[in-house]
Amino acid sequence: MTLEPLAGLAVIDLYAGSGALGIEALSRGAAIAHFVERDHSALEALEANLDELAAGERARVWRLGLPAGIERLAEVLAEVDLVLADPPYGGEEARRLLEALGGPGRLRPGARVVLEHHAKDGVPERAGCLERTRERRYGETSVSWYVARGGEPGAKPGGA
Repeated sequence: MTLEPLAGLAVIDLYAGSGALGIEALSRGAAIAHFVERDHSALEALEANLDELAAGERARVWRLGLPAGIERLAEVLAEVDLVLADPPYGGEEARRLLEALGGPGRLRPGARVVLEHHAKDGVPERAGCLERTRERRYGETSVSWYVARGGEPGAKPGGA
């Protein structure tokens, strides 16, 4: 995934693994990055990487399985500008994640989602408030970009 300059944005890296995407976002100016991972070995690598880069003040690590853990991230998701997600390939995980993220009030209008997935995973054009704006294919890998619709970009859910 290629990331644009992200000055001041709040980012969440779902299925973070070693944290490469979220760490890249921090290096490009993101104000904060949340990392979500459930695998113990991956969490150890992620925390070591964050320590090595002294990114602790701008990072928060969540040990959660996805997409089931989305509910526990409700407050975080309502505040993020960018969701980076690289779920396991094959099966329904990418689609289920999009459905969970696109639920009512989950993401603020204007929030963006960048989803890396297997080209055959069959992700939808729309999932709740999420609308795909582009997709690129690289061999068997696809990257889909979504935006949360439902109001003015930057507005909080419920008009707050």
